[in-house]
Amino acid sequence: MFLEPHFSGQRSGWIEVICGSMFSGKTEELIRRLKRARIAGQEVEIFKPLIDTRYGENEVVSHDSNSLEATPISDTKVLLDLPKETTVVGLDEAQFFDMIVVKHAQELANQGKRVIIAGLDMDFRGEPFGPMCHLLSVAEYITKVHAICSHCGNLATHSYRLVQDQSTVVLGEKDLYEARCRKCYGMGNILDLRN
Repeated sequence: MFLEPHFSGQRSGWIEVICGSMFSGKTEELIRRLKRARIAGQEVEIFKPLIDTRYGENEVVSHDSNSLEATPISDTKVLLDLPKETTVVGLDEAQFFDMIVVKHAQELANQGKRVIIAGLDMDFRGEPFGPMCHLLSVAEYITKVHAICSHCGNLATHSYRLVQDQSTVVLGEKDLYEARCRKCYGMGNILDLRN
């Protein structure tokens, strides 16, 4: 269920984090919130990591092919130079940013901006991914979304990599990753051999 936090009475800026495994709807939820902010007449700016070119260079795109135009960046310091009238800032795939994104997100919130961040909370090893655990700790609102396990149909919380590359960052989709529940993730390649 995708419910936005209750914001009535909130007079300062804040940080919202949308996290979960691959194929859980993180970007879909980010896009939904940013579209609603635009419908409300708010000035919105959207950013994504420069390295994420899976669907296009200048868009955030969900697995359901919903998209919004976004600015690709390699350094989140540019977030601090936003026009004053910008009230909502969206960041997709935040796990790919450096740790300084935590400080920059807090600075934006301290300026009174609503900062909405989406990203993987765990890497393919099941460990905290990049700055995400730190962003979760400073956020006022957290939404954890779940995929469906590709093997048993339970709620999936892990991103299982189907190839043997041990690099932390390997861009890919369903050709390289599956969403799995804790049990099926723990069974690892035993499940791969059955298919």
